[in-house]
Amino acid sequence: MDELCQYSCEDRDGLATDWHRVHLGSRAVGGAGVVMTEATAVEERGRISPEDLGIWSDEHGEALAPVAEFISDQGATPAIQLAHAGRKAGTARIWGDDSGPVPLDEGGWDPVAPSADPYPYEDDERDTRKLSTADIEGVVEAFRDAARRANEAGFEVAEIHAAHGYLIHQFLSPVSNHRDDEYGGSFENRTRLAREVTSAVREEWPDDKPVFVRISATDWIDDRDSWTVEESVQLADDLHALGADLIDVSTAGIHPDQDIQSGGPNYQLQFAERINADTERDVAVGTVGGIQSAEQADAIVRNDRADLAIVGREFLRDPYFPLHAARELGREDAADVPPQYRRGFQ
Repeated sequence: MDELCQYSCEDRDGLATDWHRVHLGSRAVGGAGVVMTEATAVEERGRISPEDLGIWSDEHGEALAPVAEFISDQGATPAIQLAHAGRKAGTARIWGDDSGPVPLDEGGWDPVAPSADPYPYEDDERDTRKLSTADIEGVVEAFRDAARRANEAGFEVAEIHAAHGYLIHQFLSPVSNHRDDEYGGSFENRTRLAREVTSAVREEWPDDKPVFVRISATDWIDDRDSWTVEESVQLADDLHALGADLIDVSTAGIHPDQDIQSGGPNYQLQFAERINADTERDVAVGTVGGIQSAEQADAIVRNDRADLAIVGREFLRDPYFPLHAARELGREDAADVPPQYRRGFQ
């Protein structure tokens, strides 16, 4: 299960609450194989919204430990998505009358980015600060420390969020990266942060636990220099060599000028297939985007179009999607229905 942000931390402190435990735990009860937290910030300034989860202190890891334990107790694999929003940080949660950046006098903050170029929100009073080389080293260490805390909290999979226009993606894409030092310009330089973060997390994460990396395979911007699927193929090879076990393939998010060519269900599968086919190494890939039925998810994996079908919004509609899928596919024998619920699935 691919988790979506819940914007539900009380007091804007980044600490997991009963909501997160019940919300994530119910998907584990519902039969998900892997249950992934929402984007969990490795720095306080890296939260997408002030109400998002964080893991920038030991207290945050301790708050997440009961969540991971309950997921494991239900037979699912607890996973955590480690993230930094960069220049897209500090925005209002998606419900209510407000949208866009949170004003500084209402608890917002100045974001950081590869270049001093803000994300083009309307009415953004904040200053976007260019990260120095020393700052970048601090970000890498923040990911390393977050991986340590996540492991101590009991998570079994660590996913590095390098997609959707957040900080690592901002370094990857020429749309947002205008640096002229060792972190900008060439492919090797623009991918340096992604490689350094992957190495740091892999060094901290136990060898017998997998590391995933989520990428945006394309910016969906064709009229200027942007991140492309060809670069994603090369990056996938590079990250696999550094110990990434699976590339979670999504797209977009870097700029409002993106022109997403959505063809309905599985519209992003083409990019996972491209990476799977063109990488030189045996890189495992996961696919996302419009996976809404049991037959659809089953066909993706059964026909070797991707190694993992990653479901998000369908789990918001149906926490018991896997149990219902087992019935639809005639595989009740493969469904581990909790004894408390078996009468409902007989």
